[in-house]
Amino acid sequence: MQTANVVPRGMDDEGKLLLRAALAIILLFHGVSKLAGGIGPIVGMVQGAGLPAVFAYGVYIGEVVAPLLILVGLFTRASALVVVVNMIVAILLAHSAQFFTLNETGGWALELQGMFIAAALAVALLGAGRYSLGGTAGRFN
Repeated sequence: MQTANVVPRGMDDEGKLLLRAALAIILLFHGVSKLAGGIGPIVGMVQGAGLPAVFAYGVYIGEVVAPLLILVGLFTRASALVVVVNMIVAILLAHSAQFFTLNETGGWALELQGMFIAAALAVALLGAGRYSLGGTAGRFN
């Protein structure tokens, strides 16, 4: 008698959806804030770093477009890498003085940025999963 090795289906795809949704929704709050309030302060930081002011508009790609694509699961891996680059630029432009500091409750001063980077790297490595518009077969999902 032959027995089949039946492996129960895990919850990987549900976990990927939860990770994508959490990253995208929390990051979208920052993007929507910049849409509503403008990016004047970011333009100043970009110019202060010696870069053209037009680079400041990249924040809309990193904090609005990429999170929306991550949320729906299209070009998920590439969008997650855009978020990583966006967060590294944000740290370099606005938070470099806080890199080795703690906040008032004893946590790392850049824990939010660190979690954005870690979550985006995880999404880039894991992909979107089956609960996505791009599906599991998409090249960039």
